[in-house]
Amino acid sequence: MSKGSIDAIGLISKYYEPGSLAFNLLIGHSRAVAQKALEVAEQLNNLNPDRVFIEEAALLHDIGMFWTNAPDIGCYGDKPYICHGYLGRELLEKEGLPAHALVCERHVVVGISIADIDRHRLPIPRRDMLPLTLEEKIICFADKFFSKKGDALAEEKPLEEVKRSIARYGADKLEMFDDMLRAFVV
Repeated sequence: MSKGSIDAIGLISKYYEPGSLAFNLLIGHSRAVAQKALEVAEQLNNLNPDRVFIEEAALLHDIGMFWTNAPDIGCYGDKPYICHGYLGRELLEKEGLPAHALVCERHVVVGISIADIDRHRLPIPRRDMLPLTLEEKIICFADKFFSKKGDALAEEKPLEEVKRSIARYGADKLEMFDDMLRAFVV
């Protein structure tokens, strides 16, 4: 992986206890996502994706999870897990990383629209949180292939499993993923 302009692991260490379950899962998951995202970016060389940004933002995309109530991944906050995206955005904006912050917010599911928020009464700010830039879309896509299960952090999920997981959120979300799949798999 390329050397970025920010120290993503150092920034994660500022908010997570190195060696803790949450830290280890976040780092392992994020490294796998970053590697896949960089592989996708390589396939899209003609579109000139920003590889340094992709690596940094992929490493930071789940940084807000420590505020959520997800004890199985070592997080003991008081928010539902779906909030980790917008919470990560707030954290990275305070750190002076507004573009990286948007990746945090926009990677959840395959993006969340105001209609989704209203329809499902989601406990998140009422605004569109859909990936817009090429880099945001690449990271969002890559994230779907990896879990935060300790024994399978770097193990890529089979495509059909990814599709089944996304289909739980609705046919429109599966269609969005399929659009990404067509655009990113050469």
